[in-house]
Amino acid sequence: MDRAQKRQLVSTLNEEWKGTGVMVIAHYKGMTVAQMTEFRKRMKDAGGSVKVAKNKLAKLALKDTDAAGISDLLKGQTCVAYSEDPVSAARVSVKYSRENDKLVILGGAMGKTVMDVNAVKALADLPSLDELRATLIGLLQAPATKIARVLKEPGAMLARVVQAQGAKSA
Repeated sequence: MDRAQKRQLVSTLNEEWKGTGVMVIAHYKGMTVAQMTEFRKRMKDAGGSVKVAKNKLAKLALKDTDAAGISDLLKGQTCVAYSEDPVSAARVSVKYSRENDKLVILGGAMGKTVMDVNAVKALADLPSLDELRATLIGLLQAPATKIARVLKEPGAMLARVVQAQGAKSA
């Protein structure tokens, strides 16, 4: 790569990483191309991306972003997984690292907050935004359903009594 290509890569990565919700740094030493392709595919399906760049270029790209604090983690064979959704990159990375012991999570960042390995794993265990929305809607609908059931119940009881009386006299 010549200098112009390196500058272009750094500016592209910088623009991509400015809009991320979460970034996860991991070592991938010993992974095969097929394993890395599978990891990238899973991340893409979840709405994220995985980038492998030279550590020096990645550090330069992180300079003006909120996640600049994680540049110390960029040592050795590292890859950066990121997504706009604050949970999906962490979830896919942690799940894949449990299946493949060659992917070792080092840490990450969510906004300006630098996370260690345990924080990334805790973030991965959180429910997704869609799951939280579904839970909230369920909680909001439950009282209305209970009120409707309570209001409907006296009429239903009366109907059962009338039906029982009709069956008894027949």
